[in-house]
Amino acid sequence: MCQFSAHPSRPTLADYIDIPDIYPAGRLDADSEGLLLLTDDGQLQHNISHPALKQPKTYLAQVEGIADAARLARLRSGVDLGDFVTLPCQARQVEAPDWLWPRNPPIRERHDKPTSWLALTLTEGKNRQVRRMTAAVGLPTLRLVRVAIGQVSLQSHPLWPGEAMEIDPGELSRLKT
Repeated sequence: MCQFSAHPSRPTLADYIDIPDIYPAGRLDADSEGLLLLTDDGQLQHNISHPALKQPKTYLAQVEGIADAARLARLRSGVDLGDFVTLPCQARQVEAPDWLWPRNPPIRERHDKPTSWLALTLTEGKNRQVRRMTAAVGLPTLRLVRVAIGQVSLQSHPLWPGEAMEIDPGELSRLKT
């Protein structure tokens, strides 16, 4: 869970990180994985988390089905989710990442249902938004991994679940503007 306070049934950041006075800059849903920035800089935390600042976040989504041009176009142009219409985003089909850690527990596999991977970059982050977007276009998300926040990415800073590292303040300064 993306919190330091105790949770009744799931591990939290406190189980992995023992650094005082830091806070998550943004959240991940309980069923999502990936990059989470922790900081003691209130301005940086605000710039990453505040929806009005539209900091781009990139996700890899393993979806049930094959993304055709029409579904990708719908994702790119904004999706009506009933309670709101998403902003346009970047969406493309990608190869399965060979650098990604195994999922625990593994996703469900159906031999009669193919899966594919999408890279989605959004500038908003409403509750379960990527999952709702892909489902709305007929591609339910099976696995969701945030791989980048702005220019900070897991490909340039490879980490496994539960690992942490310090990032050069110069690299983070771009997230403050």
